[in-house]
Amino acid sequence: MTDYTAPLADMRFLLKEVAEFGAVSRLPGCEEATPDLVDAVLEEAGKFAAGVLAPLNSVGDRAGCRLEDGKVITPPGWTEAYQQFAAGGWVGLGLSPDYGGQGLPKCVATPVWEMWFSANTAFTMLPQLNTGESEAILLAASDELKATYLQKLVTGEWGGTMNLTEPQAGSDLAAIRTRAEPQADGSYRISGQKIFISYGDHEITPNIVHLVLARLPDAPPGVKGISMFLVPKFLVNRDGSPGARNDVRCVGLEHKLGIHGSPTCAMSFGDAGGATGWIIGEPNRGLEYMFIMMNEARFGVGVQGIGIGERAYQQALAFARERVQGRDAVTGAVGQSIINHPDVKRMLLTMRARIMAARALAYTAAGWFDLARHSPDTAAADKSKRYVDLLMPVVKGWSTELCQQVCYDAIQVHGGMGFVEETGIAQHTRDARIITIYEGTTGIQANDLVGRKVLRENGATLRELIVEMRGVAAELAAAEGMQSMAVRFAEDIAALERALDWILANGRERLAAVLAGAVPFLHLLGSVCGSWQLARVALAAAKPTAAEAYGADYLRGLIELACFHAHALAVQAPALAAAIVGAGETATAFARDVE
Repeated sequence: MTDYTAPLADMRFLLKEVAEFGAVSRLPGCEEATPDLVDAVLEEAGKFAAGVLAPLNSVGDRAGCRLEDGKVITPPGWTEAYQQFAAGGWVGLGLSPDYGGQGLPKCVATPVWEMWFSANTAFTMLPQLNTGESEAILLAASDELKATYLQKLVTGEWGGTMNLTEPQAGSDLAAIRTRAEPQADGSYRISGQKIFISYGDHEITPNIVHLVLARLPDAPPGVKGISMFLVPKFLVNRDGSPGARNDVRCVGLEHKLGIHGSPTCAMSFGDAGGATGWIIGEPNRGLEYMFIMMNEARFGVGVQGIGIGERAYQQALAFARERVQGRDAVTGAVGQSIINHPDVKRMLLTMRARIMAARALAYTAAGWFDLARHSPDTAAADKSKRYVDLLMPVVKGWSTELCQQVCYDAIQVHGGMGFVEETGIAQHTRDARIITIYEGTTGIQANDLVGRKVLRENGATLRELIVEMRGVAAELAAAEGMQSMAVRFAEDIAALERALDWILANGRERLAAVLAGAVPFLHLLGSVCGSWQLARVALAAAKPTAAEAYGADYLRGLIELACFHAHALAVQAPALAAAIVGAGETATAFARDVE
């Protein structure tokens, strides 16, 4: 089992040359994020990830979590690591300084969170929940609730959760039944059950703040009748300390395929008469507020995919360098490591190219978040927000799907040893399997992309993005030695535009056919966005001024990686475009139940 080393060279290059950190750092509220500060943050985060979190990853996988005498027990070392994590200010890295956060731009916080997910995904799910919950409370909660809870969440002193689904509801939140009864003092009595609640209970923090979706007695049916409530594990005393235990408890832990170190709880509210809670924002707008948290979580899950993929790649690369087996297929030489086998090299290059494409897209999207939030240029802020909204399903869905293939290839590189738990590579595959499911399956992300993003605005933002991509393709065509990449990228863009035209032409009259091809469309848009980002990487690496900062060998490797992606992976784009039409035509024509 290999150690983890943060890919700082890639992170710094993408931040400074592709995600346009320089422009972000000049925005109001982002001025303190100087290059020296960012380098120091990345360096220290890499040390903490490698030295504290990574060694606990396999510990959490083996030990798992237990429910004993009504208490959830997390793996050995979890509490101590979290105390160090919170004390270091890492929970609030990108959160408001007004409540104890560091206030760094999202494009800086994103590579740091990637390190945490690479090092130990199950652990990192705990502080990740705090970030989304803090954003939701900051936007929608009353001043009194902010004063009581927000700083505790931002600093990591207390933990947070989001309680959405129920046994009978699954992804259909319109079917939730948890009730909220108003009380004379302005509070509410919450009663019901929630399932699949990550870190729903534990002893790591002295209090846990639950955000709970529930219905008021007079609520309209469906999603329009959902409100959001803050329900603490312990009620809060006047001095801000945890007081009496609230009527909320964990009644079961799920036994899962992976992320064993993260307790996934079944939660019961109101077994003894009703849990005390307070409404967040206005009645019947709970799902709207929860989407603030869910959008943060979906972006974070996309970064999880990149992080786990990077860890699997590092382990496969180390194994391939050390493992000596077989003869060289060309020369017949013996005694060489398997990294010299052409197919092993192909798998490793495929893994690295996929991770870099997804990483570049996520970091760029993080920069859009910052521009949308801080830019005084309203047109630039609006464009950035529209790009984020359009591509959020891609960052989540495509990046996590790529991670599955990266982990698959990592096991394949190990051969039979990959099927043995002692090598540790299997854990990454098991941990990664959930990320295409929680916070909305790939199918849900794809339907969101097609229905709520593309069809709703008649493809306007995507067409704007395509124009931008064509500009990059023209730069490639004019760059020395990049003409073949330019040809491939132009073909990718054309395939995307053909698919978009078909979706827009059929979205009203044949919606079922369009949705049957929604997942291939998500993969197509992800693939073309990946080509776009790696084209930008190649162009940045070819700048004469880059050599002194990054080194000629490193930059040459980036250009070669972009070239490999263009000719070995991006060639799938026309086939995906055909699959979008083909899936719609044949799936809807299938007359019988699937057998």
